[in-house]
Formats: sequence, C-alpha cells, structure tokens
Amino acid sequence: MEEPRRFIQVLAGPRQVGKTTLVQQFVQQTNTPVLSVSADLVEPTNKEWIILQWETVRSKMRIQQLTEYILIIDEIQRINDWSAVVKREWDADTQQGINIKVILLGSSRLLLKDGLTESLFGRFELIRMTHWTFAEMHEAFDFSLDEYIYFGGYPGGATLRSDESRWLDYMQHAIIEPGIEKDVLMTKRILKPALMRQLFEIGCSYSSEELSFTKVLGQLQDAGNVTTLSNYLYTLSEANLLGGLQKYAKDKARRYQSSPKFMVYNTALLSALHGKGFDAERESPERWGRWVESAVGAYLLNQAEIYGYNVYYWRENNDEVDFVLENRNKELLAIEVKSGHRIDNAGVHVFEQKFHPIHTFIVGSNAFTTEEFLSIPLNQLWK
Repeated sequence: MEEPRRFIQVLAGPRQVGKTTLVQQFVQQTNTPVLSVSADLVEPTNKEWIILQWETVRSKMRIQQLTEYILIIDEIQRINDWSAVVKREWDADTQQGINIKVILLGSSRLLLKDGLTESLFGRFELIRMTHWTFAEMHEAFDFSLDEYIYFGGYPGGATLRSDESRWLDYMQHAIIEPGIEKDVLMTKRILKPALMRQLFEIGCSYSSEELSFTKVLGQLQDAGNVTTLSNYLYTLSEANLLGGLQKYAKDKARRYQSSPKFMVYNTALLSALHGKGFDAERESPERWGRWVESAVGAYLLNQAEIYGYNVYYWRENNDEVDFVLENRNKELLAIEVKSGHRIDNAGVHVFEQKFHPIHTFIVGSNAFTTEEFLSIPLNQLWK
C-alpha cells in the first residue's frame, strides 16, 4: 500500500486463518485514510453495493481534498459478478487519475478462479494465505507437535484445545458449517448439496487413504455418479478443505484415471469428524499414523499452493510412495512418512529407479523428524 497505485491487492485463503485480522492490523498502522467494509451480509444480487462503496470513497476524497485513499472489501466473492463491477470502477479511477488503492479479501481459490482470471487479468496481485503451519502455531500458541497434528492449524480454536467439547463446537459452527454453506454452496452451483456434504465427511474420515469413487458411491445415501463426485471433490479442494491427490504417472491420462488419495487441508477437520479424542488417538499407533501422514500431506498441499508445486502419490502393485512433489521444472521429490502403519517400504527404492527424483525424504526417521519436516519451508527441500 505504500507503493504507487499499480495493482489491486487480493488476500485469498480459507476461512478462519486470519485474513480479516491481518487487514485490521494494517488499518491500525497506516496513516492513509481507509474505508473497510464487508459483503458478508449483502444480498448476492446487489452489485450496486460495490459501486456505493467506491462512490463513498470518491466523495470523501473530494470533500476532504485527499490525494490518496484505501478501499478494503471483505468477502467480495459473495456478490454475483463482482469482478466485472470492480474492473469497471478500477479502470474508471485509472483513467481519471483517482488514487484509490484497493484490497480485496476472499475465500480460497474460489475467489481466484471465479473472478480474478475472468475480468481482472493483469490488474491484481495475489497474496495467498494458507492454513497455519506447525511453526506458526508453536510460536503463537505454544503448540506441541502432537497437539498440532491433532488440533491442526486453526488459530481461533487454539485456546480451546484443553476443552475438546468446546473445540468441537468451534470446529462445527465456525469452520465446517460456514465453510460448506458460504465458501462452497453459495459460491458454486451445487445441484446436490447433500451429496457434497456426504463426500466431504467421508473424504475427511479417509484422509491419507486411497479410495476409488466407486467405493465412495457405495457409502453415500444420495444418488450420484463418478463424474459428479470428482467435480465436487475438486470444488472442496478449491476451498482448501479436502483434496484428492492423483497418482503420479508420466502419462497425464493415467493420472486423471487414478483413484484419489483423500487428504484434508487441515488435520483439525479429520479430528473433528473422525477423531476419538486427543489422548485416545495418541495411544493408538496405527490410527495415530494416519494423523501424522495427514499432517504431512496437509502441509504439502498448503505449501504447494504458495510455491506452485504439484502433489501426488504413487502406487504400483504393492509398491507405493506417500507423496511425490513436482516443481515447475518437472523435478521430483519422493516423500515417505514412517507413521506406524507401515514399517518397511520398498516402494521408495522402486520409485527412485523408475523416476529418478532429485531427493528422497523419510519423514519420521532419526535423520528427518516430523517436527523438522513440518518446520522447513517447502522450497528449501529442492536445494
């Protein structure tokens, strides 16, 4: 905001990771006049509301003879065709030399894909905010590694971890319900909302496991098909809730035809929907292994979004690798998690012989502990 007006600044990320808090802290520190508003309670069809905010700022600048103003709009994606309105107002200011700088906040990649690339191409700069890392939760709330693995990276629920009933209530009413109702169902056209909810709950319960859509269909009460489930899973991934990793293969067609490996973006979702309690899960090595692998997978998914990497898994017969990371240069990393449910895995060596990754990491070993891995920025693994 201290630079000359050039781009709309967009803060995009999942619910309850601190986007609004960050902007509020900025407002308290800046000396530039600010109008900060939220579209959370605005009717989706009320596009004129955006115009009204812009005109309010322009009027204040004329009356107070100001040369600069900052307009902040939170939950912008809730208004239909918002990007076309923002483009028109932004371009009008550019043509008339009006120095209104703009910050937009929205939920995850739903905001990015459904507006920014359509109307605002070349006019915005994206700041991605992801689920909090172990290092951040440890620094801010003194989380232990095990607490992070189970309670995840939602800062709003951090102080409730000693009272799991309150924590579960927070997860249900502050994260899960708003995430589905506001960040998915009201932003995307979902023909079968009940099916979407069932897929989300089943997918979270199978986090870190490979499961075909055909088998998922067998557990669903609502009718659907494989294509519908695949599209719904993609939408949940866009909202940074639940992902489906594809199997790594050099042939892209084989990737798309593979069964997904479900992976939560935040292990708090797995715990809230499938956990038996922190102490009970920690005392079961096999079940705890799923939480550890999900924590590593969630970290990879969130960091990959920042750095533009792709995350896969690999399996061939009985050989498998938990995670395969691919950068823009098509270079590979193989990542295996020693999580309790599988002791020895020859799949890493088979993968190395077939695909020649530049590095292989065994997370949870004496050489590379889980805590160390979750504390390292992902881009440093390629060095």
